[in-house]
Amino acid sequence: MLRFLYSMKVRFALMLGMLSAGVAHAALPAGFVYLEDTIPEIRIDLRYSGSNNFLGRPVAGYDNARAVVSTPAAQALARVQADLKPFGLGLLVFDAYRPQRAVDDFVQWAEDLSDVRTKPAFYPNVDKQNLFKEDYIALRSGHSRGSTVDLTLVARDSGQALDMGSAFDFFGVESWPEHPGLTPQQRANRLLLQALMVKHGFKPYPKEWWHFTLEREPFPDQYFDFLPR
Repeated sequence: MLRFLYSMKVRFALMLGMLSAGVAHAALPAGFVYLEDTIPEIRIDLRYSGSNNFLGRPVAGYDNARAVVSTPAAQALARVQADLKPFGLGLLVFDAYRPQRAVDDFVQWAEDLSDVRTKPAFYPNVDKQNLFKEDYIALRSGHSRGSTVDLTLVARDSGQALDMGSAFDFFGVESWPEHPGLTPQQRANRLLLQALMVKHGFKPYPKEWWHFTLEREPFPDQYFDFLPR
């Protein structure tokens, strides 16, 4: 009897595992992958799933979120990670695929000019009413196409982020890749990240040192709203 109950328990556990795996895989459309499945050693800190971001709260669509990108983008990032290994460095991803409902949440926040709680930390020198005009907020984002990533460099052993001269998601000239007010080390760190990303097929964004889009992205005209779990 005990053997029978144990056997049933094992079968039930296996069944639950298969169902969970099936749900996880079914959540992604064809052509997308979970980033940690392609690069197990990559570090991920999805800022929009918490409160350490310019909204100051979790963003719509990021509940229990996981880092997802298109398959070609994941493969390219794996090559970047491999090139960083001899330097004792690796990638830390702040954001990857972003559902359209999250972009809509950004827009709604930007239109509420009364909410300036995060201004001192994230946009001290930019008027909130100008975030659209200065291209910090848009109605659509390349992230929703699945081949845009926000990332930085970290030490592989400690996870300590390299000094890039500004924080992630800081709205201002300090975040422009070519900002002149950088120390030599900050400039070198940005150049290393940009050089390796460009080498492996990504193009940088001129106002954010952390933002890169795969040039040959597989879904250049599609904006997705699926929720990876």
